[in-house]
Amino acid sequence: MRVLFTTFAATSHLHIQIPLAWALRSAGHDVCVASQPDLVEYISHTGLTGVAVGAELRLDEQMNGMTRERDVGDVPLAEEDLDFVNLTDLSGTHPERLTHDYLHDAFEALTSYVYPSLSPPSMIDDLVEFARSWRPDLVIWDCQTFAGPVAAMATGAAHARLLFGLDLIGRSHAAFRKSLIARPAGERDDPLERWLGRTLERYSVPYSEEAVTGQWTIDPIPGSMRGPAGGDHVPVRYVPYGGASSIPSWLYEPVKRPRVCVTLGQAGREVLGADHAPVAELLEAVADLDIEVIATLSAAQLPPTARIPDNVRVADHVPLDALLPTCAAIVHHGGAGTLQTAQLHGVPQIVFPAALWDGAAKRSYIESSGSGLAVPDDVPQTADSLRALITRVLDDPSFTRAAAKVRREMLAMPVPRDIVPTLERLTDEHRSQPHRSES
Repeated sequence: MRVLFTTFAATSHLHIQIPLAWALRSAGHDVCVASQPDLVEYISHTGLTGVAVGAELRLDEQMNGMTRERDVGDVPLAEEDLDFVNLTDLSGTHPERLTHDYLHDAFEALTSYVYPSLSPPSMIDDLVEFARSWRPDLVIWDCQTFAGPVAAMATGAAHARLLFGLDLIGRSHAAFRKSLIARPAGERDDPLERWLGRTLERYSVPYSEEAVTGQWTIDPIPGSMRGPAGGDHVPVRYVPYGGASSIPSWLYEPVKRPRVCVTLGQAGREVLGADHAPVAELLEAVADLDIEVIATLSAAQLPPTARIPDNVRVADHVPLDALLPTCAAIVHHGGAGTLQTAQLHGVPQIVFPAALWDGAAKRSYIESSGSGLAVPDDVPQTADSLRALITRVLDDPSFTRAAAKVRREMLAMPVPRDIVPTLERLTDEHRSQPHRSES
């Protein structure tokens, strides 16, 4: 069969797709990946075929524009509401906030700014045109790239969401739809249905809930972190992919002291345009500890006046999949790839607060599972407070035991090649167009 993957132009969102794309390719299926032009060259470096759709996304400019100023319905917002991630927080860590009105306003903001920016009309039009020509049997789409379900529904292809983190959209939209039932008929406005319905109407396709949640969901999150899953969920083990890289020779040397990885990943650089961790204080915190620190920080992430302690090795990039098996702990920003790679290798985590989609919920899980600590977000962090967190994780073996438990759970999940037969079966059940061999 032919399988079309699609994501908006962010390498961190592409990375989660690559292992499954290659599993399907290795099983003999035709695979290509569609995104905006600014990601296509990177796609080609993965060995897969890239397809450019729409105009360049320039994600950093988009996000900077969204977080600088935001008015909803031409009504000026309070200063705290100009924090766009706060405005659209669906994490559930503050359940008292998830009222009908809050969810309505969150989806209104998402469908007014975020989703149309990630899947603009030019991208959707080009993706539909390509799908009509290439005729995929299955479209697998990043859960925030709604060009994917539109193209699938417009061409009769089966389609599935591939989650990159917690299913906040599916969970919160289901709760919102349930709350609509209790509203008077004239007050049952669903911003997601309104936006997607308008978009689908351009291709003479009626709206249905599968435009939001897919015909099924491919989910790389371990069950203990995911919680109850609605609809058809196909679990798959997270497989790390970080692009082309090489293993430095020093990584083979014996580790003589506890090794701690410090990374702020690329999600902060790429999606948020900035890092949200006190790097200078963090370097000061580890300076006097009897540990070895590997800090995967770029020159731009290092403060100009920062002093690099003798026990810290700075490297712009080291593949985490190779580094983490040698580490006793990791300090990081909460990005999906970093967090799940640490889970896969059973490494205790110390996670900074960051304005990432599901960061608050993941930080809560790390603490509740006992597999790490969340850096408090309500007080400024000092070298002393950060040092206390690091020494606590290193000195208390319960963190290592809890992280090992999560690792065992992930290793019990099916790897990408194991779910290929399931995807083939579901595709046969859901597609409405005839298979190419049947037409």
